[in-house]
Amino acid sequence: MIDLYTFTTPNGRKASVMLEEVELPYNVHKIDITTQQQFTPEYIAINPNSKIPAIVDQETGIKVFESGAILIYLAEKTGKLLPTELIFLYLCRFILVYVVQLLLKDMVKM
Repeated sequence: MIDLYTFTTPNGRKASVMLEEVELPYNVHKIDITTQQQFTPEYIAINPNSKIPAIVDQETGIKVFESGAILIYLAEKTGKLLPTELIFLYLCRFILVYVVQLLLKDMVKM
């Protein structure tokens, strides 16, 4: 079971879309960034960056934050949505990181 800590923002939705795609069961914990919930000691213990989204894998105890890292973790955990041939795997990771950075740059401009 995955615990997903998120809010209703485009960035916050990436992890929930991925969880649905890889068909992992998960619980959603709303972190209301409009009321500064991301700065509570409880959430900082999960994500020291104080940003959403973050996940905790209850099977392993692993905590993952930053949307790109979450996408990679979930794909690797399930063996879904990542190529197996090494060159294509690295190309996929490069594209993912590049696109996430582009999206963040565009969001900052808004």
